[in-house]
Amino acid sequence: MIAEFGHFVLILAALTALVQAVIPLIGAHKRWPGWMAVAEPAAGVQFILTFASFLALTYSFVVSDFSLRLVALNSHSLKPMLYKVSGVWGNHEGSMLLWVLILTLFGATLAWFGGNLPPTMRARALAVQSWIALAFFAFILFTSNPFLRLGVPPFDGEDLNPLLQDPGLAFHPPFLYLGYVGLSMAFSFAVAALIEGRVDAAWGRWVRPWTLAAWVFLTIGIALGSWWAYYELGWGGFWFWDPVENASFMPWLLAAALLHSAIVVEKREALKSWTILLAILAFGFSLIGTFIVRSGVITSVHAFANDPERGVFILAILAVFMGGALTLFAARASAMEAKGVFGMVSRESALVMNNILLAVACFVVFIGTIWPLISEMFFDRKLSVGAPFFNMAFTPFMVILGIILPVGAMMPWKRAVISKTMKPLMPALVLAVALAGLAWSIQTEKSLLGPVGVFLGTWLVFGAIIDIFSRTGRGPIGGRLKRLGRLPRADWGKAVAHSGLGVTMVGIAGLMAWEVEDIRVAYVGESFEVGAFELTLDAVNEVEGPNYLSTMADVTVRQDGEFVAVLNPEKRVYPVRSMPTTEASIDYRFLRDVYVVIGDPQADGGYTLRTYIKPLTNWIWLGCVLMSLGGVLSLTDRRYRVAAGARKAPTAGVPAE
Repeated sequence: MIAEFGHFVLILAALTALVQAVIPLIGAHKRWPGWMAVAEPAAGVQFILTFASFLALTYSFVVSDFSLRLVALNSHSLKPMLYKVSGVWGNHEGSMLLWVLILTLFGATLAWFGGNLPPTMRARALAVQSWIALAFFAFILFTSNPFLRLGVPPFDGEDLNPLLQDPGLAFHPPFLYLGYVGLSMAFSFAVAALIEGRVDAAWGRWVRPWTLAAWVFLTIGIALGSWWAYYELGWGGFWFWDPVENASFMPWLLAAALLHSAIVVEKREALKSWTILLAILAFGFSLIGTFIVRSGVITSVHAFANDPERGVFILAILAVFMGGALTLFAARASAMEAKGVFGMVSRESALVMNNILLAVACFVVFIGTIWPLISEMFFDRKLSVGAPFFNMAFTPFMVILGIILPVGAMMPWKRAVISKTMKPLMPALVLAVALAGLAWSIQTEKSLLGPVGVFLGTWLVFGAIIDIFSRTGRGPIGGRLKRLGRLPRADWGKAVAHSGLGVTMVGIAGLMAWEVEDIRVAYVGESFEVGAFELTLDAVNEVEGPNYLSTMADVTVRQDGEFVAVLNPEKRVYPVRSMPTTEASIDYRFLRDVYVVIGDPQADGGYTLRTYIKPLTNWIWLGCVLMSLGGVLSLTDRRYRVAAGARKAPTAGVPAE
């Protein structure tokens, strides 16, 4: 009964989406206040109905209702409660329902808190958002219904993929979808502005908080996925350049570019066409990511489905929305004339360079991701594009971005003088060069990657500190320190986010340049050295978990004879799925990790052990946390709250034109 209720309210939500997609658009075109007002309650009702459907599916997983096909395929009665709940979105159908739930949540949020927007803009944006929701409601109901019943329910379920039975992967998809789907709001605002034929500074203020929220969620989601891959898959890396990883990274790059270009629209009323295009493309790449994950065109541990029919449906959604938006963009190009002018050396120019680097980096990742597919389709050749290509093609753009970012952040609008801008930044530059030189002198027979990463990270962090301090004016140091607390939160957010990027760059460079790896067959009681550490395999035991069997090792780690930690790497087997997994054991420290993985037993009684000493690894995720925190700080700035600074309508229902 609960499943039928969930299916029924999902159909009602789709019908509500149809009403919201049509009536407000007509009302905005005709300037009928009553018809435009339909969008707000419809958005709320659409979210409530979708949420009820999602709760019904969640209840079915929690109570292990194996008469529901989705529960039987993705759950088990012995599974811990956390993974029963996360099993709701640990599959194609449930994850799409979560996708649409978040989509309707963003629309409802705009309806509830967008009261200061002009009525026509609000009505059109909500209508566009509802058209997107309607397309995905149709996708779920016609190709991916999560409420299908089984004629003969099994005694127990087939369990969730063991790789997904992990806290990191329980929270990773919701955050990732909040980022993916959040970019739909920027798309809806862009299309609404194109229909209205007006893009101005107010529009830049409206679109920024939505883009910033999506970017923050996407940052957290990507970081959680990277951290999960690091400790769960047992391969010792944090990023594999897997097509599905790239599918989330490409919208992140474009969203970062959109955030910076929207600043130029807001402050200088320039780059209007480019900003609208970025808003369209950022959501377009989110749809491309959805296609990659669910179409079966690639094989990945992250992929949800292998169904060409579903892939064609998503491809049709992508074609309709991207094709329609780009056609409208071409038709309205004359309405987006830039007003602000600026010199070749200015903050505007620096932001343009920022956008070019991010957009081209995204394009490089896109080409590397789809090239194997193109090669097979058009040249009948099977090939793979791996980390060496991406590292060589992508890294230079990030290096250049890191170099120009502190300088561009301190440039004045309209025109600047490089020497004047660089003067306060010289201490940061000297310190960055000094630390890079120190790193180079300490390392022996290593690549240039480590010192370059130290330079860029130091340059970004201390450049951000100097930037924020320079905004306190002149005078005694005590007075300037007091004024720091009164600076706008957006200024603090920018400084923290830029510092976070620097910390992440140091972490990535340090890990890739200075990692130590050891692979050997070890015997119980044997000690061996890896880098500065001594490891002893004390014991190997068979352990029974709640829904798995484990071979667990006890490995004692010492440094200079002093005890450091006991690590317990595992090799698990989940009987229901008959699937083995590797559980790395890690001693986390601020400056390094000791990472141990146990492999298969050998014929002579030994066990394969892989040991890594990973410098600065945790700085990667610390930097992501700082970037997310910077975004949150900016969101709390009153100037960037939803519709802050929006024009008030002169009459009850018609905005100024």
